[in-house]
Amino acid sequence: MTTHYTSRAIADMDKVQRLKLINAVTGIKPANLIGSLSADAISNVAIFSSVVHLGSNPPLLGFIMRPTADVPRHTYNNIMENGYYTINHIHPAFAKNAHYTSAKFDREVSEFERCGLTEEYIEGFSAPFVKESGFKMGMRFCEAIDIPLNGTVLIIGEIQHLLLPTKVAQADDVNLEITESVGISGLNTYYEFTKMARYPYARVDEVPSFE
Repeated sequence: MTTHYTSRAIADMDKVQRLKLINAVTGIKPANLIGSLSADAISNVAIFSSVVHLGSNPPLLGFIMRPTADVPRHTYNNIMENGYYTINHIHPAFAKNAHYTSAKFDREVSEFERCGLTEEYIEGFSAPFVKESGFKMGMRFCEAIDIPLNGTVLIIGEIQHLLLPTKVAQADDVNLEITESVGISGLNTYYEFTKMARYPYARVDEVPSFE
């Protein structure tokens, strides 16, 4: 049996139902905590499920910031003020803590302290990492691209620091099962990763027959 939603049916949905459904249609997304620091040294950490790879040379990552006009976006403001931020994988041991960073805390409240997470700094880099995370990146802000269609903003940054367990990097692979990084579907459902298979780099003359 298949359920068929037309664009009209989607538009007519209850807001929360639509949010959960459309946030889930892309499948499991990476779960990350983005750490930042305001100009007056108030730390912030917030959960995001929109981090994407944009290129390897230079090493660029992007993430989507929801509309900033009507609702304060402390992460966005801090990145604009400071120019640096961190991206930290989430692991099962603190997934619940990470989830609650999505609450709309006042600007003077640090989600690190309120949600039981620990700030960690490295010399010469002015944004907080999440100490509990075993896979984290220090980012330099490069560009913000407005998306007029829905008022969101694509934030693009370059990796300046990459910290991950030595055992995770295996030859030319990164084993995310070892890191115990988690993913998100919809707004509030979390998944652990199990490595299913690893295939070679696809070349036309090496594609097997599927007949």
